[in-house]
Formats: sequence, C-alpha cells, structure tokens
Amino acid sequence: MNVRALAAKAIFDVLEKGVSLSVALPNQQLSLENSKDKALLAEICYGVMRQLPQLDKCVSDCLAKPFKGKQRIVYQLLLVGCYQLYFTRIPAHAAISETAEACRQLKFDGLVKVVNGVLRNIQRNNAPLNTDSDTLKYNTPAWFIKRIQQAYPDHWQDIIEQSHQRPPMWLRNNQLSQSRAEYLQALTEQELGASAGSSPDAILLDSPKDVNVLPHFADGAASVQDGAAQWAATLLAPQNGELILDACAAPGGKTCHLLEIAPEIELVAVDFDENRLARVQQNLDRLNLKAQVIHGDAADIPAWWQGKQFDRILLDAPCSATGVIRRHPDIKWLRKNKDIEELAQLQQQIFDHCWTWLKPGGTLLYATCSILPEENRQQVEHFLARTPDAKLVTIEQQANAHDIGWQILPGQDNMDGFYYARLVKAV
Repeated sequence: MNVRALAAKAIFDVLEKGVSLSVALPNQQLSLENSKDKALLAEICYGVMRQLPQLDKCVSDCLAKPFKGKQRIVYQLLLVGCYQLYFTRIPAHAAISETAEACRQLKFDGLVKVVNGVLRNIQRNNAPLNTDSDTLKYNTPAWFIKRIQQAYPDHWQDIIEQSHQRPPMWLRNNQLSQSRAEYLQALTEQELGASAGSSPDAILLDSPKDVNVLPHFADGAASVQDGAAQWAATLLAPQNGELILDACAAPGGKTCHLLEIAPEIELVAVDFDENRLARVQQNLDRLNLKAQVIHGDAADIPAWWQGKQFDRILLDAPCSATGVIRRHPDIKWLRKNKDIEELAQLQQQIFDHCWTWLKPGGTLLYATCSILPEENRQQVEHFLARTPDAKLVTIEQQANAHDIGWQILPGQDNMDGFYYARLVKAV
C-alpha cells in the first residue's frame, strides 16, 4: 500500500477505534522500507491530528452525505488528502492522484471518483480553513479550551499554541558512561549541534536526529527523554543502598535514570500494563542496568510485594497527558472531559495506597505529564489535607516558594508540560 493508504488506516485506528497514534503509526510503518516514506507517513498522521477540526470541517462541507461504517476509512483518507493540499509542499496533482490511488488500494474502487472530486474541489476553491469557532481556530476540543481558560486565564492561548508546536529532541546523558560535557563534545565532533539543559544530565539537540547517528547510543551512552521528565529522578534524589519503588514505571526512562544516578539502589519497577512493561526491561537491557520489574497494580502493593516499606517512591501517576500534546496530538481526540474526574479519583487511590508503603522519613515524588490543576495542585492539596504525616517540600525550581508543587508548562525552557510535588513522611 502507498503512504496515503497507510496513513488513512492509522488515523482510522485512532479516531474510530481509540488506538493511540504511538501504537497505530508504528504498526503501519512496518509495511514500509524506505525511511523517507516512513517519515512522510509520520508527518501526515501527526499533521492530521494537529489540524483535525479544520480538516474535518473542510472535508465534510464538500460531501453531500457522511460516510458510515466501513467507508469511514475513506473519510480519513480525505483528511489525509486535505492535509497534503494545505500543509505540505507536495504538488497538488501528486497529492490528489496518490490519494485516489490509495482509495483503490483500500478496496473502495467505487469511491475513487468521489475522493478525486472532493480533493479537486478543495484545490480549486483554495479557500482559507474555517476558524469560526474556538475549536476550529485552535484545533482543540471545546472542553479542553474551557479547562485551560479556567486554569490559566491570563495566557491560555499561549499554552494551546505551544501544544501545537513540533517538539524538540532531548537526550539524557548516562553519567555512568561519561560526563555530560564529554558527551556534548562527542556530539560536536559528529557535527551534531546540542546544548546543556537545566537538569544535570539533560541535552537539547538543535534538531531531531535518528538515534543511530548519535555517538555510542546503542552502547547506552545516552537515552531519548524530554527535559521535563528528566527532573523526576533528580528531584527524588536516590541514594545508594536504598529500597526504591518506581510506581507506574513504563516505559522505563525514569527507572533507568534512577539507576544511572545511584546504581547501588534496590529498585522495584511496577506497571499495570504488561505490554508497556516490556519496554522497561528493554531499556534496562540496553543500558545494562538491573531492577525488579513486576507486573502489578500500584494501588494494590500487597498483591505483588511482601517486602518492607520503601525509602523513596516515584509516583508518576496515570494522567490526562495534557502536557505532552505536542508529542502526542491524538490525546486531544482520545481524551474526553469526563476522563479528568475519573483520572483524579484513580490518582487519589494510588497516592493514598503508595503513601502507606513509604517509610517514616521517606520521600514520595508525585508526578504527572498533565497541566490540569485537578490532577496536580488540587490533587496534592487534597492529599495534604487528609494526610497528617505528609509534609510538602518546596522544589527549588518552582517559580514561587508558596506554590503547591512545580508546574512546568508546554514550551517552558523547550520542555513538555509536567508537574512535580515532593512530599516527606513524618518520622
């Protein structure tokens, strides 16, 4: 199948089946051998997710009646064609002919003329994309716009704009292999532009690169991890000899970082998702690190752990992921407004349970990749109110010492949106 047909299949899986793009896209890329074709497939899929309301409005206005059932994939194909016409440098005739051919490859020969006609009509009209509502103007669901307006009334537009930007590529230097300065020098020798980030091991590449061109990447010299996520291990501050729990550990970037900082800790990495848990072990193997990797529920620790309480716990809680939309634009369409309350309840359950497994005097770092107060500041406020032996410890990097935790917003210092709160248990 050509790239457009594969793109339609990936987008169909996301929008009709609720599959995340991080799963749907690689599944379709397996059918391609050429790296440029794989890159084009990714560009189209991510682009459609970023611009979905405008593309949806443009295409639906050109149709006499909507596609239903199995024909919905042809509708996704029209979104693919429309995206090419408005947002890529692909010549219009090539975009239209390749998209029409994709319709044949998807076994909808009877709709080829419809696809061709709709796209030619869009090309001929060459009208600006509709921006008559906030959803169309910001390519963002109305419920999410409302929540961001309420949480950040002074700069909500900036936050949404940052969430539409293409994300940079961050590396985490493996301090067990070399110093950050040495790795920066190795990058310079390979003519790969980079600069040091604000956390101790963070490196920001001037432009994204294939990991295969990075010095000694396969040998574990560095890992790909956003600058905001790298603060987790640093803020938890593991010490050699301690017993540490990484709750909700998949895919394992923070797990490995903890071991790079303190290789002699006893680390237990648990996650509820068995498929994603396999990634944790893969990351450990590449970096030649050791941890107990357990398939289990962080809200039911006795079901899989009969050991003692933990010195430190990293709770990277399940969340809306609204801070990483620039990396995962499909989140806007997979998340629903009702999910936020359900996630907040799940976070509360895991939070309370993990706390009982923290030693007196121990540290728990609560983290999410969300920018919504319900999952972050309010969650921690409520926890402190019902937990008399919990004390919030100010994080040096937070803008105001009186804030409840540290909220990083998308684009801040080129990082993803993230939240941290550090709590210590009374002795």
